[in-house]
Amino acid sequence: RQLAAGEITPADHDARRRVYDEARAAERRLTGTRRVELSAVLRTADTIAATGQLIPSRQFQLFETLERNRAWWTTAPLPAPGRRVSFAGSELVWQYYPGQGLQLQVLASFGKLNGLWQGRRYNRRLGALLDELLRMPAERGGGALAWEYTFTFNGGAPPWVSGLAQGTAVQALARAATRLGREAEVLPIAQRALTLFELPPPVGVRVADGDGAHYLIYSFAPELRVLNGFLQAVIGLHDYAELAQDPRARALYEAGERLARREAPAFDTGAWSLYSRGSSKRESDLGYHRLVRDFLSGLCARSSIPVYCTVRDHFRAYERIAPVVTLTPATLRGGRTGRLRFRLSKIARVGVEVRQGGRLVLSRPAFTAGRGRRFVEWRVPRRAGEYAVSITAVDLAGNVGRTAGTVLVRSAA
Repeated sequence: RQLAAGEITPADHDARRRVYDEARAAERRLTGTRRVELSAVLRTADTIAATGQLIPSRQFQLFETLERNRAWWTTAPLPAPGRRVSFAGSELVWQYYPGQGLQLQVLASFGKLNGLWQGRRYNRRLGALLDELLRMPAERGGGALAWEYTFTFNGGAPPWVSGLAQGTAVQALARAATRLGREAEVLPIAQRALTLFELPPPVGVRVADGDGAHYLIYSFAPELRVLNGFLQAVIGLHDYAELAQDPRARALYEAGERLARREAPAFDTGAWSLYSRGSSKRESDLGYHRLVRDFLSGLCARSSIPVYCTVRDHFRAYERIAPVVTLTPATLRGGRTGRLRFRLSKIARVGVEVRQGGRLVLSRPAFTAGRGRRFVEWRVPRRAGEYAVSITAVDLAGNVGRTAGTVLVRSAA
């Protein structure tokens, strides 16, 4: 229908039809994991087509994904989950998501563009990757161009977008265009990419909040707040505005920054950082803790606003401070299952031992526990008396905290 309407060229029609047919033929020949992965990619393409979303601008990435998966699963070794790969003659970064095949890693590809920008000796590769990425964006409504993710993630159905990836995209595009003298070609595309930060989800990533705006890490999760993704989106808008001298990007940066300065302290637990708030509230792992610390440092340097510097300094300090663990006094009945309760200041690996008269009666292997009130279930001995409890907590940075106390055990009923 698109060919008949003149929306796509005969050459594009024939090439994309051939990619699809070859992928289907390969699927029939494959077995096991290889067939599962290629079938998943084909199923995503079918679903996008069946829901009326196979618009011309979305086709390049979608059929490139089909072709790369056909080539990989018919010739290459099985990759480890999460492995990132590239193909000969291409600078794009792909990642293996078990059950969904190889998928274009938008954030990693634009991160690579930023990395190549850092050294002039990579200008040839910088230009090559820029050319590949400029073929990938899709029309997303409201005039927005976006680099989409075409796989299911955390309950979000494809195609979805990320403020984190889009912020990194406009930042990297402006840097590459300036370095290569291609502003007239690239900046108009980046300007259309800015529209994503003006549109609400699920089309865009903007959630208005007072006089500011939060830019979502996932367009399908409007209640989820992830600080590292938000901060990088704001940084990307700042850098694009500076390089392009774009007042529209400056306004988007300022709207995000006004909210970011209010949100950043809310992710400080007093002992560690939160990864997310809102629909999901959990502490950062060590990698994300350091990532958000570095993004705070970036905004501190760019804006000179004290709150970013202060929260960054807190997060740095928490990497050297041992967790605080406190045993809750308790009286337990012998012969029953009881709970040893304790409070933890931050996420840590926790081990518990219980002794009576030097005899070990419980040794719980280390397990990961988040901050707050926690407990360990224990089949309490029938013998009454005082039992010595020791708890060791090792946080994600390797700092060790300990506590000791006693619990009273009453005679079994």
